[in-house]
Amino acid sequence: MKRTIEQDVDGLVVKALKTWDMLPAGSRVLVGVSGGKDSAVLARDLAMKKRQGRLDVELVGLHVRNDFAPDSLSAGLSAEFEAWGVPVVPLDVPVVGRLKPGRSMNCYWCSTQRRTELIRYALAHGFDTVALGHHLDDVLETLFMNMMRKGELSTMPPVVRYRKYPLRIVRPLYLVEERQVIELATALGFAATTCECGWNDRSERDRVRGRVEALTGGSSAAKRNILRSLGNVNAEYLP
Repeated sequence: MKRTIEQDVDGLVVKALKTWDMLPAGSRVLVGVSGGKDSAVLARDLAMKKRQGRLDVELVGLHVRNDFAPDSLSAGLSAEFEAWGVPVVPLDVPVVGRLKPGRSMNCYWCSTQRRTELIRYALAHGFDTVALGHHLDDVLETLFMNMMRKGELSTMPPVVRYRKYPLRIVRPLYLVEERQVIELATALGFAATTCECGWNDRSERDRVRGRVEALTGGSSAAKRNILRSLGNVNAEYLP
């Protein structure tokens, strides 16, 4: 019998959780809720695992509402989160208002402000884990962006553990491709939830995404081999 997209995503999330020990029993998890498909798929997957008794964690969502697109979490999707058993807390943040004079708005600034608020909220309210909806394509795009811009081999790690704070950031969709997220989100009826702000279409990440697709030809195996290569370094053939 052919596996469903839900089963495929479920299996890849299970593999990521086990490979990197992301969510030990008893974890208090704050899920970053952007209003988009990635965080929705993530929250639903974790909630289903919890409901089925396969995940012993507390789940709460935090939706950072910015000052240029305050309605990014639709009422329908908000109701879905409640139905899944993931209450969503709204937090208003003046993302544009925090820009220093002479600075222009961009995706990096927005994501940095949202990440900062997630961490602050988690620490203030006793959460030990922040879960983000980054998927495999995000990881590979970051890898190539850092190589081309910074001249360094680095990307988003599956788990970040802070030394100064009792907090970790985890990415349970680490092994899930964006096409799989889209397919599942489409089947569930919330695929059209993406960032449509005026700065998104000019982002460097969009340009790199096209280059990664051209490089891999959209091949799942090629994408996973690139990720695997980061843990399989042959130093003898490097400068």
